[in-house]
Amino acid sequence: MKNCDEWKPFLAMIAIDFSLTMVNILLKQVLQKGMNHLVFVTYRLSVSTIFLAPISYFKERNRRPRLTFQILCYLFFSAIIGASVTQYFFLLGIQYTSATFACAFVNMVPVITFIMALPFGLETVNIKCTGGKAKILGTFVCVGGALVLTLYRGKPLFDVSHYKATAPPVAMRSAMDEGGSSGRTAQKWSIGVIALMMGTLFWSFWFILQSKIGKKYPCQYSSTAIMTFFGAMQAAILGLSTGTNFSSWILKDKMQIITVLYSGIVGSSMCYVGMSWCVKKRGPVFTAAFSPLVQIMSGMIDIPVLHEQLHLGSVVGSVLVMIGLYILLWGKTKDIMQNTATKLLQETQQTKEQEPQV
Repeated sequence: MKNCDEWKPFLAMIAIDFSLTMVNILLKQVLQKGMNHLVFVTYRLSVSTIFLAPISYFKERNRRPRLTFQILCYLFFSAIIGASVTQYFFLLGIQYTSATFACAFVNMVPVITFIMALPFGLETVNIKCTGGKAKILGTFVCVGGALVLTLYRGKPLFDVSHYKATAPPVAMRSAMDEGGSSGRTAQKWSIGVIALMMGTLFWSFWFILQSKIGKKYPCQYSSTAIMTFFGAMQAAILGLSTGTNFSSWILKDKMQIITVLYSGIVGSSMCYVGMSWCVKKRGPVFTAAFSPLVQIMSGMIDIPVLHEQLHLGSVVGSVLVMIGLYILLWGKTKDIMQNTATKLLQETQQTKEQEPQV
């Protein structure tokens, strides 16, 4: 039973990444049809708040601590760096650069989170111990695989020309939607790079902040409901201040409604609750290390369904990411076992010292 509990965060993150992959696939469809980014974020977070509010009230009403002004400030800031402004930065970066270029920044989240966690004392690395070496090695192998996954294409592995004859590639459609490389100015590209850098830093710091919130307000459903409520207000203000037309706020077809509902209930509700729980159980670095899996899973679905080409770089990068995750998990498990053994030894020594001498 104990061994099963140790693997629950791992299985939870696999399920979360698969759910976020489905959100990305649905989001790709509605954005190609012209849905406004900030409108989508606002509706997504609003649906999440409505869904989580009754669950958090009834499930955690007997053990919910007092909601102080300090905790509200934490949750308001958490909404900025984990929901509204961060998503806006990433969407702005994709708009002004490209989706592939943005993935390179997203896949840097594990190593940035790892570096941020060290001064806060959320991660300890003992170079002399096997577990510490494994955590460092696993983190950098994972990031290296993520960079290979996004920056190196390699030769194609399948012949999908018979599909491409009838349908333009998704990458080409994305380029047309974004205005194409020829239409981008140097100024817009610079803005896009800055936006992606800010979004990556914010998203990495969200995992650090979540570990702090989990200690002060250990109610994942309630904290996520309040966070998405603040995030919906922030996204709505951003949307209105950037001159979004009133017609953009009207959902026009069934696909947009399904995407908003699924991304709100699953993507922003259950996934955020699950990530908060994983941060509480295994720490921010463990949770952030699974970020590149979303891109891998998206590719696994895009190839058979959307007939996307599979390149050598995708295979090599995916294998490296999986190896890095395994090494990181093994290192953290080794550290936990070593810390547990050290505590037991200290308790045993204290017990012997407290025994009366005959």
